[in-house]
Amino acid sequence: MRATLYQDRLIELDLPELRRRLAHPDRSTGAVAGDHGAGPRDPALMSAAVLMPIVARAPELTVLFTRRTAHLRSHSGQVSFPGGRAEAHDESPETTALRETREEIGLDPGRVEMLGRLSDYHTRTGYRITPFIGVVTPPLALHPDLHEVEEVFEVPLSFLLDPRNHRRLVREYQGELRPFYAIPYGNHYIWGATAGMLVNLYRHLAQD
Repeated sequence: MRATLYQDRLIELDLPELRRRLAHPDRSTGAVAGDHGAGPRDPALMSAAVLMPIVARAPELTVLFTRRTAHLRSHSGQVSFPGGRAEAHDESPETTALRETREEIGLDPGRVEMLGRLSDYHTRTGYRITPFIGVVTPPLALHPDLHEVEEVFEVPLSFLLDPRNHRRLVREYQGELRPFYAIPYGNHYIWGATAGMLVNLYRHLAQD
């Protein structure tokens, strides 16, 4: 698989190369800190974590997403990564990401090879999200929670890492202009925090 990175430079990004690049700490100075108006130093932010699952498919890697059910009170119908709020018994943010992933889509944590983590992402809804990247080898044998998850789907990693697909948009909400990222793919509209974390993944991999 090839992905377009900074300065239109093409690099070979197979699974071994992905492991190598994610082995380094996230030191990207251009990381998206969070939603417009979210305060990264706000002590009231609740801790959460997500898993960005890379599926080791042939001939190219993909990223797994969920689409939330329409009846949920928050973020209904939105595309997201599996994950959620930290619980008191979670030993670490990584534990939170893996536990929530099991609860949402039935993915056994033992099937996930953790590759690294990205900078925290802060949301306007009051969360400090820690994203983890893990690789999973098919078959996945998923069992989505039908109360929370309407659909599970995959997008080629090469598409998500192409900056030409990263749209910086602005919308008016409650009389305020709010910029956000969006990465449309087919019938799926990836935007907000999920798109922002994907842009961070791109920038982390591009800094090598």
